[in-house]
Amino acid sequence: MGFSVDGLSSSLDTTALINGLMQVEAIPQNLLKRKVAGTQSTINALQQLNSQIAALATQAKAAAKPDALNLFTAKTGSDAATATATTGASAASLSFAVAKLAQTQVTVTDAITEWAGTTVTITGADGPVDITAASASLDDMVAAINASETGVTALKVAAGTNGLGEPQYRVQFTSNESGAAAGFTIDGSIGTTQITAAQDAEITLWAGTMAEQSITSATNSFENLLPGVNVTAKTVTTDPVTLTVARDTSAASKVAENFVGGINSVLATISTRTVVTNSTDASGKPVLSSGVFTGDSTVRTVNQKIVAAASAPVDDISPSSIGINITKTGTFEFDSEKFARALADDPARVQGFMQAIADRVASAATEASDKYDGLISSKITGHESLVTSMNTQIGEWDTRLTSREATLRRTFVAMEVRLSAINSQSAWLTTQLSSLTPRKD
Repeated sequence: MGFSVDGLSSSLDTTALINGLMQVEAIPQNLLKRKVAGTQSTINALQQLNSQIAALATQAKAAAKPDALNLFTAKTGSDAATATATTGASAASLSFAVAKLAQTQVTVTDAITEWAGTTVTITGADGPVDITAASASLDDMVAAINASETGVTALKVAAGTNGLGEPQYRVQFTSNESGAAAGFTIDGSIGTTQITAAQDAEITLWAGTMAEQSITSATNSFENLLPGVNVTAKTVTTDPVTLTVARDTSAASKVAENFVGGINSVLATISTRTVVTNSTDASGKPVLSSGVFTGDSTVRTVNQKIVAAASAPVDDISPSSIGINITKTGTFEFDSEKFARALADDPARVQGFMQAIADRVASAATEASDKYDGLISSKITGHESLVTSMNTQIGEWDTRLTSREATLRRTFVAMEVRLSAINSQSAWLTTQLSSLTPRKD
């Protein structure tokens, strides 16, 4: 804090005078600070818009893929199996029967009190594995089996007592995976019984015909039974299960609807931050408030390009022919019923139409949001450079104002000292004059 000289000789509030002068001196700096705050607000708004446009570009590229609307649903119409359609599916119908379900092998030993020795050999698809336990106790043997890489899990199960009243147990062996290839045998001088055999799932196509075909799977799932169609067996049945794959018009419409929604989201952000609003201040005077994008030619250009990309005809045919309509306000509406009808009538035409529109929107959105040379990205970079420059100037003003304040304080201190000297001299002169004896005539 500087040395205070308030009222020392002049009776002036010099601190208040200095503060007032410094407020005047700081006006240019305060203007810069307000400009930085306004520019940063613009940067934040542009960054949000840029993120939305980049998301629209990604969405448009996905909608522009040749199979974007080739969405299908698969049904079996039976509890014996379920089906799902994935990429690559097409309309089809197929009948089959579920002959077998996949099983894991389960084998149990006879009732015993301990293992016969400390070794056991389990033979699976990869050959025999010799296992040695720490002792003949069943706990040690089970632990040794479970620590091995045989693909089999052992479990000790209570089995009553023997004639001597000693507790007995059976050891249950279960293959870790289902399917015939996961079968195993046990050689450990202990009697065993197989409860369930390792078994593949099996379905039969075209049963009862010369073309009858059996297909097996280690699990109950049959991937790509038809291209892009997976079937999961649930119950064995001799009754035919009819698999039907049909175009999923609802899902395809949702893709188009979400795409239009993405466009409207960008346009709404621009519109909201461009509009000029009328209001009144505390005294009732009218006040115009402009949005952060008002008068921004770059944002206006981006808006126009996106609208043009989405609304321009394709081969001289309006997008409204497939339910994508532009409104008087410059936004878009999606008619799902009209789109579904068009898709059902001519899937290839609608897919091509959608691909053309999405390609154009993707190009316009990428041109605006590309992180290197996008229109919005470049504008953000320019504003950020401006903020950096203004902050540098603000820092320079801090130094300048500090120096100016110090100069003012020295000036006022000098003034007070000088006034003090003058006051002292005046007092001395007054004393001298008052001491003089008046002359007698």
